Amino acid sequence: MPKLLRPDLIVRSIYEIDLSSLREKGIGAVIADLDNTLVPWNATEVDERMVKWLFGLREAGLELAIVSNNFPARVEEVSSRLGVIAVARAVKPRRRAFLNLAGRLGLAPCQVCVIGDQLFTDIIGGNRSGMYTVLVTPLDKREFIGTKFVRLLERVLLRTMN
Repeated sequence: MPKLLRPDLIVRSIYEIDLSSLREKGIGAVIADLDNTLVPWNATEVDERMVKWLFGLREAGLELAIVSNNFPARVEEVSSRLGVIAVARAVKPRRRAFLNLAGRLGLAPCQVCVIGDQLFTDIIGGNRSGMYTVLVTPLDKREFIGTKFVRLLERVLLRTMN
């Protein structure tokens, strides 16, 4: 398995991530994907569990930013509800959005954790940027049609990691 495709950690959801462990690794912020990572695909509602997680993140001394390939209006709606900065139309896995957010947060790439549900966008983008990467299971089976095809290849690759 190429290093670019290998996440540093694989968990079922953001709620399984030990936030104090991230701080111990020198992480100061989390850059998270939006769809199927923080909220179900195309959802804009932020549930109580997400609000509690964000509170815990901040209590642990971590900032949150959102990076998404989705449209600006949708990304801004969710990011404003959470009170965090975001980059929409990020063109992941390109590094520009990841590095831009790290800079806006005042952190070096090695001080940032990227959390996402896709190997070929989130994990490759975070790894190419020199960030700690966490792969989560998608929140919802609904997703963009192109993503469904990529998931087939992801499943094969993930089996080789175990």
